[in-house]
Amino acid sequence: MKHVKFILAILIMVVVLILIVQNQDAFSTALTFRVDLPGLQGEMSHISVYQVVTVSFLFGILVAGLYGMLERFRLKKEIRTLRKASSDKDAELNSLRNLPITSEELSPVPEDGTNGAER
Repeated sequence: MKHVKFILAILIMVVVLILIVQNQDAFSTALTFRVDLPGLQGEMSHISVYQVVTVSFLFGILVAGLYGMLERFRLKKEIRTLRKASSDKDAELNSLRNLPITSEELSPVPEDGTNGAER
């Protein structure tokens, strides 16, 4: 399965590379990036589509990486909690196994194979 994923990733990269080379003029087009928010206004000119795509891609990787790290920490915490609960239950089970038998003496089983309740 790893090999299939690797080959699929290579094929996707090749297709993307071919599309970029074929559309180089379109990706080189200069854009004007404008921000018009309350308290934050500005304009950046002569930004190519390449730069916009690259920044968007890197931002996506950053967000996905942060989400993955948070998920990993959450799962590690859950594993730690489950291991502690498991060790507590193991300790309780061992303590119950080591208890002495304090019940009344059991009646012997008759030789005829009955349990003695039919008398």
